[in-house]
Amino acid sequence: MRESVQNYYGKILQNSGDLKTNACCDASSMPDWLKLLLSKVHPEVSARYYGCGLVAPALLEGCRILDLGSGSGRDCYVLAQLVGPQGFVVGVDMTAEQLAVANNHLTYHAERFGFANVAFRQGYIEDLSALELADASFDVIVSNCVINLSPDKDSVLREAYRLLKPGGELYFSDVYADRRLADALRQDEVLYGECLGGALYWNDFENLARRHGFSDPRLVEDRPISVDDPHLVDKLGDARFFSATYRLFKLEGMEPACEDYGQAVIYQGSIPGAAHAFILDKHHRIETGRVFPVCGNTWRMLKDTRFATHFQFIGDFSRHFGLFEGCGGGLPFDQPDAAAPAASCC
Repeated sequence: MRESVQNYYGKILQNSGDLKTNACCDASSMPDWLKLLLSKVHPEVSARYYGCGLVAPALLEGCRILDLGSGSGRDCYVLAQLVGPQGFVVGVDMTAEQLAVANNHLTYHAERFGFANVAFRQGYIEDLSALELADASFDVIVSNCVINLSPDKDSVLREAYRLLKPGGELYFSDVYADRRLADALRQDEVLYGECLGGALYWNDFENLARRHGFSDPRLVEDRPISVDDPHLVDKLGDARFFSATYRLFKLEGMEPACEDYGQAVIYQGSIPGAAHAFILDKHHRIETGRVFPVCGNTWRMLKDTRFATHFQFIGDFSRHFGLFEGCGGGLPFDQPDAAAPAASCC
């Protein structure tokens, strides 16, 4: 499958117009701030872009970032502008043709930005130890529609956890299925190259993330993927696919459920580009100045990460009130009905 992917992205695809689905194209509305950054990226780099989302979380200035499956380098060159001259971006990809495009324009972008803070390495995202990247050396790891292409997703998440600093995050977009796919679909070269054959069933992915230390994966945004090629539609049957962005924090001691400790936060509106509200994930839009109740895990995602100085924190972990309301789960036992007599025990 590695050879198939290298051939598909190195030789068959010459630009995004060669794709047969919209799985590896970002169809979400482009924010104005991104348009400005993209205008400084070389046209050849942008033409070889095959991502499915926006992998630029807030508050990146000065951060050290690793891009898994960096391709032609479009995301790296966007992120380089966001981290600034005090930050650094490393891109890793296995496809020589894509890396050649990325490396050919290093000088061009350094001149446009006024600083040089990007490097590209050839290698496999499942075996980053071969690149001699130090443990706990990155603030943020990103990936854009690439992890689904990996034949060993366990190793990818394990390596990402190893390389992140405590409190760091894996922030990435990828393709997921609403069910487990048959082996024949997962081995189909075209489906695999189009980011569908390697797509995980979403629930399997979340369990995989937890197994490797990312205890509370947070969905940031998602959209359905359209498959219009009649031949591919016939192969896939009723399977549905979604492009989704997740953020996974490296925080030890996170709980498997959202537990209520009576805590709350107040966002101060001080994160650049987020004056009115901070969006942690799909279910947490925290308005500036408003007392916002949170579960223990959300509290830690804000307090024990780079976001801490932008919030006020109310409460602690000294008293537990059960599961946090509205976060799923609940007492599994039948509740007593005042109108019905109590049943006798055996």
